[in-house]
Amino acid sequence: MKTINVLLADDHHIVCEGFRYLLGIVKDIKVIGEAHNGREAISMTKLLRPDVIVMDLAMPLLNGLEATRQILEEQPDAKVIMLSGHDEDEHVNRVIEAGASGYLFKKSSAQSLTHAIREVYVGNKFFSPAIIKRLEHRYRRADKSGEWQLRSSLTSRELEVIQLIAESHSNKMMADVLGISIKTVEKHRQQLMDKLNIHDAAGLTRYAIAQGIIENNKQLAIV
Repeated sequence: MKTINVLLADDHHIVCEGFRYLLGIVKDIKVIGEAHNGREAISMTKLLRPDVIVMDLAMPLLNGLEATRQILEEQPDAKVIMLSGHDEDEHVNRVIEAGASGYLFKKSSAQSLTHAIREVYVGNKFFSPAIIKRLEHRYRRADKSGEWQLRSSLTSRELEVIQLIAESHSNKMMADVLGISIKTVEKHRQQLMDKLNIHDAAGLTRYAIAQGIIENNKQLAIV
């Protein structure tokens, strides 16, 4: 029996411990590492080459969506299962657009998680039943109206910067995290404000929350 190597990515240590315990009693699945923010998820994926990544949607420094996009840019065959407490269409759309192989609610059973891991490992998609119903409805509507277009006006780098702004990082801290100069950070910040017509950090934070880039309880800036 082939063992499926899994990387857990969640900023709540107790959640990772719970998943590690639950998956530890399954013979064909092995947890080989834990990441506690989106950037760690990217670097650990490069290092460990897991078969499946179980990724929290909302994480500090880089959210699960953007981490998934960047992982798949470098490793198109990577399999990511997104975990979230949200079932709104907007979140489902973004998860699909990011290229995740699955989407589960955090309240899903351990059996659902193990089943999802096995399904995406062999190349299938796996979504919670409630999400499948939403998708069926959405695709039927899209076929009639041609509305199924998942596009973002922001670049990958701009999405990184707006999350860090919303998490109250200074320009210097952002430069260190992103590995770019402060001047380049300032340029991205100005481009964001011009593109969104939002000219303060509080407004950018509200935008980040509204667009699901960070969750309301994750944001740190004063709004």
